[in-house]
Amino acid sequence: MREAVSLQRLEGPEVWSGAQMQPRSDWIHVLDAGEVAEVLAAVEGVRRSGIDWLDLDKEDFPLPCMAARLARVAQQLERGCGIAVVRGIPHEALGQAGMRIAMWGIGLHLGTAVSQSKYGELLAEVRDYGEVMGQATSRGYRAAGSLRFHTDRCDVVALLCVRQCREGGESLTVSTPHIHNVLLERDPEALALLYQDWFHSRQGEGQPHEQPWYRNPIFAQHLGRFTSQYSRAYVETASKFPGLPPVTERQWAALDLLADTAHAECFTSRMQPGDLQLLNNHVTWHARTAVTDWDEPADKRMLYRLWLSMPESRELPEDFAELWGPTGAGAVRGGVVAGAGYRTVAELRALRAQGRTPAHAGWPLASLAA
Repeated sequence: MREAVSLQRLEGPEVWSGAQMQPRSDWIHVLDAGEVAEVLAAVEGVRRSGIDWLDLDKEDFPLPCMAARLARVAQQLERGCGIAVVRGIPHEALGQAGMRIAMWGIGLHLGTAVSQSKYGELLAEVRDYGEVMGQATSRGYRAAGSLRFHTDRCDVVALLCVRQCREGGESLTVSTPHIHNVLLERDPEALALLYQDWFHSRQGEGQPHEQPWYRNPIFAQHLGRFTSQYSRAYVETASKFPGLPPVTERQWAALDLLADTAHAECFTSRMQPGDLQLLNNHVTWHARTAVTDWDEPADKRMLYRLWLSMPESRELPEDFAELWGPTGAGAVRGGVVAGAGYRTVAELRALRAQGRTPAHAGWPLASLAA
């Protein structure tokens, strides 16, 4: 059962305003020459071994020096400000294929990758696939338009910039515990609504036995830790499903206030090629400005994305299991169960051993379509 929440001001390093965060640089971790050489050597080792990146284990991608930095990053994500950028991954030397190996290998040292879509993408390509937002099955990482504030269904979302667009594509990040505090002062009734259950669409990515929607609060607290799960687009889609209670005018007004507050309290950053951005979805929301891309296909914006289940994550309320699966601290959880029936690479390998999945499972959508 979800515990009753007494709405009080939240404190801690994860509570910050955009104005406070914008001038800070303690969340940016610049790789030194030794760490850069270590990444290059690890990628080259994988290439020489001939091991497919989906078959890699952490031991196959050794980072003895960089591992200490990644441990600090993980601590900052769960017990600190909730955001981090690892800067300086050698994108020019690695090339796109090498960056994919680097992304997967670094992810192995941070947590467990979970599937990001019904296609079973364990590593996704964030680029313009021509999708239009607002459709019942649209996903923001496959479109070029601006993205409203939202979370992803994982403890930490990791984005590695391979190529940046000509204009736009800026990252907007906001502390959700800080939003809680702002609304507590401005409109506590609206804040209380966010702790109630809301209906969200599964965007066509549920299992056959599941309803096309799920029910979850936007804000929640459990055992003294805050968490948030939200995408307004999913609420809007669910509001059109027959048989569900209508969203009230007061609820829409609360969402409008929420959006206005997020924009007023966020900060803006722009990823550079070679930047690995990591965000804790429990305490941050992220958004993106619209993308104006380059003309040549080979130059267009492209990022690799991982959804990571983190080994030192917070415990979630038990009724979050409908969306997250296991809710215990450190549990492997989150993600979208693939149509083939797996959520993690371990489950994919088990299915492959039984000859039950295609060889390309787990690859980015572009590879699936190829």
